[in-house]
Amino acid sequence: MSAQSAASRHTPVMVQRCTELLAEACRGVEFGKVPVVIDATLGMGGHSEAMLTELPEVVVVGIDRDPQALEMATQRLERFGSRFRAVRAVYDSVAEVAEELAEDEVLAGVLFDLGVSSLQLDEAERGFAYSYDAPLDMRMDAAADSADPTAAELLEEISEPELKRILSEFGEERYSGRIAAAIVRERKRSPLRTTAQLAAVIDAAVPAASKRTGGHPAKRSFQAIRIAVNRELEVLTRAVPAALDAVDVGGVVVVLSYHSLEDRIVKRAFAARTTSSAPPGLPVEFEEHKPTFESLLRGAIAPTEAEITANPRAASAKLRAVRKTRPQSRNRV
Repeated sequence: MSAQSAASRHTPVMVQRCTELLAEACRGVEFGKVPVVIDATLGMGGHSEAMLTELPEVVVVGIDRDPQALEMATQRLERFGSRFRAVRAVYDSVAEVAEELAEDEVLAGVLFDLGVSSLQLDEAERGFAYSYDAPLDMRMDAAADSADPTAAELLEEISEPELKRILSEFGEERYSGRIAAAIVRERKRSPLRTTAQLAAVIDAAVPAASKRTGGHPAKRSFQAIRIAVNRELEVLTRAVPAALDAVDVGGVVVVLSYHSLEDRIVKRAFAARTTSSAPPGLPVEFEEHKPTFESLLRGAIAPTEAEITANPRAASAKLRAVRKTRPQSRNRV
């Protein structure tokens, strides 16, 4: 795929606001140092392209576990030369990537654009969507050398109680018990190998009255299974604190999340660094209890109506951002 076609099929979410938040941190870097932004979820490179275009002094390091995304983004950004570097990794390795920066480079920002990418949704053979019949894969890293289990392999081995938990917690699916039982019954007859098979089993398990509203009945279950296959919430729980530790003083961490489970993890990690850790009633706030970050936004902000019209996939997005105000000097969370 060409760089042009990659750009035409991917519209980055809230790109102007993300770039503005990171720009301030980059421009505040000490003279003689090179500001670096780690795009921890590179995808097809839309946010990175905006940063490299708008901030000519910035170097972007893009991380992605998907080799296809890395190849496409690298083609798209090759005109920026050495100002862009690509790393194949899961984004909870952000601290290790930061350790590889050159002596004259300063980590001024980290950007996370969470969830499944446009590339993965649009490529039918990746098995992320219930609207296409494809192999039941759902791995963000589907390369031949990937050790990750596919969705089909997960559903073949998982216990009914654990599957019910995944559907309930990760998909907030009210019929998790019925769906889990139906999947286990079906796999005894025949292994679930395709997205169409799985979607049909889920559809049959959901009461007809509940299917009149709320979209396709498999939507929440597919989300839950995808999250489990890619260990998304585990990775996120490690990645955000790692980014907060790694960024330099004055640096910014920006996160775009797309459902409440992601946003809850981000909110908790940010709150741990932007509020005092002093015990209630302590008359003096000691240095080690003081916040090490400040919020740059009032809570989470949503995309504008114009952004949603231009890019319907932005509808559920929430943006949070914090800035490091002083070196880490208290217990880390």
